[in-house]
Amino acid sequence: MSEHPARALVRPARPEDLARVVELVAEHAAYEKAGPPAPGLAERLAGLLFGPVTARLRCLVAVLPDGTLAGYASCAPEISTWDGTEYLHMDCLYLTESSRGHGLGTLLMAAVRAEAAGLGLAEVQWQTPAWNEGAIRFYDRLGATPKEKLRYSLRVEG
Repeated sequence: MSEHPARALVRPARPEDLARVVELVAEHAAYEKAGPPAPGLAERLAGLLFGPVTARLRCLVAVLPDGTLAGYASCAPEISTWDGTEYLHMDCLYLTESSRGHGLGTLLMAAVRAEAAGLGLAEVQWQTPAWNEGAIRFYDRLGATPKEKLRYSLRVEG
C-alpha cells in the first residue's frame, strides 16, 4: 500500500469498490473518446477480480483521505514471445480531473511497479493515446520508454 503526503493512499480494489470503479471506467472511456462500457461490466469485473480464478486481473485504487476513490490502475500478467518472459501489462490508469497533478498518478504507478515486482516480473508495459500529451509527459518524467506501435482490435464472430 502506498501513501500520499496528504494521506491519500493506493490499495487493491475491494468488492465494495466495484460500483465506483465502474463509474471511473465510464469516465475514462469518455475521456478517451470511446463508447461507454457494455452493460454488465460490474459483474464481469467482479468475476475477473474476485472470482474463483483469482489473479487474472488486478485493480489498484487511489483513495483520498475522505474515502473517495479518485482513480484506478488495472493490470494483468502477459507473455512476450520475443523475450520469452512475462511482464505486467497495465491496461488502464485513470484519475478524475480534479485529482490529477497531486501525486496520485505517481502513487498508482509505484503500486503497479510493486505489483510487478511481487509477481517476479521485471517490466511493466502499457499504451496511451498519442493525443494524451499530459499522460505522455507524466510517463516520460517516470523514465518510461515509448514504443511506436499501432493497436488493433478484431471482433471474433461466434
